[in-house]
Amino acid sequence: MSISTVGVIGAGQMGNGIAQSMAMAGLEVILNDIDGASIERALATIQKSLTRMESKGKLSEPAEQVMGRIKTSTELSALAQTQLVVEAVSENEALKKSLFKQLDELCPAETILASNTSSISITRIAAATNRPDQVIGMHFMNPVPVMKLVEVIRGLQTSDEVNEKIVALVEQLGKVAVGSEDRPGFIVNRILLPMINEAVFALYEGVGEAKAIDDAMKLGTAHPMGPLELADMIGLDTCLSIMEVLYEGFRDSKYRPCPLLRSMVDAGYLGRKSGQGFYSYE
Repeated sequence: MSISTVGVIGAGQMGNGIAQSMAMAGLEVILNDIDGASIERALATIQKSLTRMESKGKLSEPAEQVMGRIKTSTELSALAQTQLVVEAVSENEALKKSLFKQLDELCPAETILASNTSSISITRIAAATNRPDQVIGMHFMNPVPVMKLVEVIRGLQTSDEVNEKIVALVEQLGKVAVGSEDRPGFIVNRILLPMINEAVFALYEGVGEAKAIDDAMKLGTAHPMGPLELADMIGLDTCLSIMEVLYEGFRDSKYRPCPLLRSMVDAGYLGRKSGQGFYSYE
């Protein structure tokens, strides 16, 4: 079975980027979200991105032709005839398991179910279905249309055939697949998020102000963004969720989320998406 139609669940920052990348690779896409307003915002974001790429000569076809391959729906039933569904909802294990259980009942037996989770066990998500061999992790990086890496994570049950198909698809997208074992945080976030968390601790303990911490890392280690800027882009709620997964998964105090990070999430200061994080975006 070749993959020609892909469902993407979640029209947020990651979901709309995944949908755009799939459509740019010539695939038909059904972008799903329970919130119609989120879908409209996603389409506007994709259109703006494609128009910008077209103006810079970075598209091989007109932007409108790419947009024409993206359909939308607020009903999961619209995904029933896809060959692949990529879930990109909030980093919440119970939510993901519930969604995969529904997809398992809805989609044909041969449909591959993938999660864009950045830290949650693929093995546990797969166990919520009757097709655990057809479940795999596809962890895209943000911003999806720009970043080349896709972490491909096999659960304990994932078949060789499904893994090979997803690696081939990643290459079709013009990206690079890097395999990771199914461990908390996989590769990127196991390394990246503790660094971000340590930067929050540095701010919390008064080692430096937010700009000083970010400037030090950019100028001293050639990072394109400082860790606190990056946290704001990722979303502080997502950063906290990943740290909690690491802390719970390894039972090691070095992964303890900084109290300041937890407090900011409690206050609704989530970064760019809320207008306020370590910096103000209003």
